[in-house]
Amino acid sequence: MNSAWPHRIIHLMKTVITFLALSLLATVTCADEPLPKTAETFEVNGHKAFLYPAPKPGKDKPWVWYAPTLKGVSIVQRKAYFESFLRGGISIAGFDLGEVRGSPASTEQFTLFYEEMVKRGWSSKPILLGQSRGGLMMLAWAVRHPEKTRAFVGIYPVCNLANWPMKNVPVTLADYKISEAELRARMSEFNPIDHLKGLLENKVPIFVVHGDADATVPYAQNTGLVKERYEAGGGAITVKVIPGEGHAVSPSFFECRELIDFVLKQGDGKSP
Repeated sequence: MNSAWPHRIIHLMKTVITFLALSLLATVTCADEPLPKTAETFEVNGHKAFLYPAPKPGKDKPWVWYAPTLKGVSIVQRKAYFESFLRGGISIAGFDLGEVRGSPASTEQFTLFYEEMVKRGWSSKPILLGQSRGGLMMLAWAVRHPEKTRAFVGIYPVCNLANWPMKNVPVTLADYKISEAELRARMSEFNPIDHLKGLLENKVPIFVVHGDADATVPYAQNTGLVKERYEAGGGAITVKVIPGEGHAVSPSFFECRELIDFVLKQGDGKSP
């Protein structure tokens, strides 16, 4: 055997050990970085925006855009998501437009927020996360701007304008600013579930967690429809159905490991 081989093997082993030690040190250092206790705030066109920056942002400064944002970003109260996203280099942000329902006008108000985030150096392709009625807000923006959408994530999301939003017609009409008769007549024009083509063409991945006993936002009329249509178009969609659970604050929806893994994968472009 060549006498140089043992020396080469020893050198290689030292290199590997050094690499692993440095990787461990980097992981520990990142874990020790303090997370923001309060949001950075700024205004866009008279409305308040909230941002929780990751201590060590990913290479293109990825961010989760959460809705509904009503006087704050409530998802940051969910420790599993807050810590996992920020530790994974993914910041969290939201924009408070109040009770909107995905009209073209409110959607373009969201675009002003998006443009401000990009101007401030954050990724031009955010991960959209809509919870309940926030699902409609984010999906409506996504179908109008599919080329700017990295992924769509839902927690029992409203997806169908003709379903839950029409149970409170006055609030929905206040956003669309047209009569009920006109809105119903033009429903397919405005309903995001009828406009998934752009997301399919841009290969936008989707992940949703939804309970099969949800009486508030029924699975079949919302996530179920999106799944059926997205799969029919060849799109990448993963749905985790929670048996027997409804529209509730429970670990099934707010400590979902699959949701965390999906977001982290989208944030850095590789499996966590």
